[in-house]
Amino acid sequence: MPGAMSTASVRWRIVAWMVMVPGGAVAGLVVDWILYRDWLLNPWFHLLTLPVGLALLKGVFTVSRNTGRVLARHGRAGELPRLETNRLVQVGPYACMRHPMHLGLLFLPLAVALILGSVSFIVCIAPLEALFMLAMIRWVEEPEAIRKFGQDYLAYRRRVPMFNLRPDCLRRLFRPDPNGL
Repeated sequence: MPGAMSTASVRWRIVAWMVMVPGGAVAGLVVDWILYRDWLLNPWFHLLTLPVGLALLKGVFTVSRNTGRVLARHGRAGELPRLETNRLVQVGPYACMRHPMHLGLLFLPLAVALILGSVSFIVCIAPLEALFMLAMIRWVEEPEAIRKFGQDYLAYRRRVPMFNLRPDCLRRLFRPDPNGL
């Protein structure tokens, strides 16, 4: 049924994101106010970090949009709540890496940190949040996919790396395809 409640796991991940990124921003700004006030109040630093952060954020949203469309088109059969899949997707960017959307989302905290110009968020908090996301992928996403798709996912996992930085694979993240391929 469309609009039905997503699984607890999906809701938990959404809450984690909603806490992690704004929480990291607040924590970074507080630490910066105490320890790095000169950097925080330096307009030249912000003129350097803001455009880089905006470009990175645009890239994160592009990757999320493109990979989300592939998931929506190929990962759902029947009536499912939003953000849920019931088919293993192995086309488009998913043909060359198992977690292309997550690769993009790993850079969301850094993009926000750069936009804010928070030294603490850039140097410490964003990398820790990226490590937390990698741990979630490894110990939450992967076991769920194995439970959901069984031997098909195990074969896919043996064949396709978690992330793939080859240029041809990265191009698939940024190139929308009307067929989702």
